[in-house]
Amino acid sequence: MKVDTRIMEEGATPAAGNAHLLGRGFEGLEPYLQKSRELRQALVALGKMGDKSTNRTARRLHHQLKHAEPSITMIGQVKAGKTSLVNAMVGFPDLLPADVNPWTSVVTSLHLNPHFAQEDNRASFRFFDTEEWSRLLDRGGRIGELASRAGAEDELAKVREQVIEMREKSRERLGEKFELLLGQQHDYGYFDHELIERYVCLGDDFEDDFETSQAQGRFADITKSAEIFMQRPEMPMPMCIRDTPGVNDTFMIREQITIRAIRESRICVVVLAAHQALSSVDMALIRLIANVKSREVIIAVNRCDELSDPVRQIPEIRDSIRKTLIEHDGPKDAQIIFSSAYCATAALTGNLDAVDAETLEAMTAWAVDEGRVTDAASLTPEELLWDISGLPSIYAALSERIADGAGQDMLDRIGKSAMNLANGLNAAHQVVSRRESDASLPPLEKGQLESELQRIEAESLATMNTSFENAIDAFHKRLERSHRSFLERATGSLLKHLDENGESEVWEYDPSGLRILLRTAYQVFGRKAQQTTKELLIQTAETYASVYFRLFDVSEEDFGIEAPTPPLVPPPVLLGQTIALDLKGTWWSRWWHKRRGFRSFATEFAEMIKSETDPIVESLSGPHADSIRESSLQELREFMAEQRAILTRLAEEAENAPGGAAALLDAEGTAVKRAQLKQTMAALTEIAA
Repeated sequence: MKVDTRIMEEGATPAAGNAHLLGRGFEGLEPYLQKSRELRQALVALGKMGDKSTNRTARRLHHQLKHAEPSITMIGQVKAGKTSLVNAMVGFPDLLPADVNPWTSVVTSLHLNPHFAQEDNRASFRFFDTEEWSRLLDRGGRIGELASRAGAEDELAKVREQVIEMREKSRERLGEKFELLLGQQHDYGYFDHELIERYVCLGDDFEDDFETSQAQGRFADITKSAEIFMQRPEMPMPMCIRDTPGVNDTFMIREQITIRAIRESRICVVVLAAHQALSSVDMALIRLIANVKSREVIIAVNRCDELSDPVRQIPEIRDSIRKTLIEHDGPKDAQIIFSSAYCATAALTGNLDAVDAETLEAMTAWAVDEGRVTDAASLTPEELLWDISGLPSIYAALSERIADGAGQDMLDRIGKSAMNLANGLNAAHQVVSRRESDASLPPLEKGQLESELQRIEAESLATMNTSFENAIDAFHKRLERSHRSFLERATGSLLKHLDENGESEVWEYDPSGLRILLRTAYQVFGRKAQQTTKELLIQTAETYASVYFRLFDVSEEDFGIEAPTPPLVPPPVLLGQTIALDLKGTWWSRWWHKRRGFRSFATEFAEMIKSETDPIVESLSGPHADSIRESSLQELREFMAEQRAILTRLAEEAENAPGGAAALLDAEGTAVKRAQLKQTMAALTEIAA
């Protein structure tokens, strides 16, 4: 891919004056952060005790842990105030444009890092590549594909007209060279509102000079993603908040991009408007989050400051949302938090007069009733507004999920690698000490170790590949059975409708049954993949431990190899994408009335739905399953590389002793080093508990 890199230096937009408020709500992260600090200290100790290679590995693990960045994806209803809420969450009330054109399809990732210096602030914007752009222009995106398959010529013509209009406006904005921008990237050594607006918000007034244009929305037609990196010292740890374009665009490009963003995050925040709640109109939204675990979904009901009686209305809204989620197979146990980006912004900026006395009184009464505020008199006006805004409650929910989810996974992974480093040092102490005391021991043959390592690596990789081939084959067959069964039932329902009602009454069919069948098949495959990976990793760890015992005569007491944790199976968010049966608009009615005769109905319907659902089935059994296999293989490869490095180093020390001992054991002596190592291993064991 051709990448155009432009580095520009400029002062970054200042954060809000009361940015210190951002720290309220993250208290739940402290136990995780304490364990993280203890683990980093243990890694520093291991680095000092070992050789250069051990030190290098310990420093790498230390860096990964310190800069671990959990990601949160924000999706929402139109006009729910999602972007305003995101701006408040990161402490820059006017950073992202809150009013974007329906054609804008940019995922904006805000990387918040307390470890950054001010000069680390930067921005990067990536454009659609030629293939993605051509797919939109040639076929009108997903909605064009749907209309084409359904034979809805009128709808397809409308889509094509909109595409032509979009293309011409793009040419007008970007000039004749706009095709050359596709697939490129623009990088800046700063960020501010105007810069971001140039890439993610469409406007009407544009300069003609391509190179110097600073106009609003110049590149928004072709911008695919925006990455903003900012210093945020108020945050307790790095994190990434992704603001997605939503799911309601004309060409369904937004839907596809949002699906990818949710799949890449462990936490999804769904932003609704208090006046809109959640209804069948939001089915596209519900379909997406239905495929994410309830525990990983937070529903933020924004704009509560617009409610006249929040004490009475909010419980009613909460009950309504729960009812809708249950009725439509959504994450019924998802946590629901009520918020006000407006109040949060007023608190951050110190513009207290922006919230009138009546609204403040009503919101405070509700916050006290809910237990969100216990002693309003003890809070400053800014703190009160911040607490009733719901932002601390959102932060608390995020903290809990990070600590229990991505954070704990990171501690487990780094902790096991650290323990294996420590076990390697422990083995080295034993080997070097034994060879120092018994010079008659025969030298270790390097070829013996190398052949053992090659055997373990080849057998482990072959076993995992074979296991996944069998699992994916079974998964594919189950998907095909589910798919075929759905088509047969749907076609049977159609024929029954025609038999009972004739052709004049439009027939509709709910595809949720297919989604449930496919989701169940995916979950079964995911559990099997994780179990298979876990068993093989444990078996491989035990095999490596036997190498220490057999080749190095290491004592089995207080020694073992920690097997890594199997990687997470991502949610099948793809199942939430819109298909023809989800669209209940006029084009479906026109498709229906153009059919004549039972055979025509049944045949054409089956062909249309099959062509719609085939790509979903193929993606699940293909790219989705392959990505799970590759993640497991990568975990295995990294584990084997770690063990190879430790064992090879151990062999060198055994061969070179007592010279190796001098390198390993400095003037402090063996006893001191062993005491330090024992203490570090005890600390690692306690961290893992």
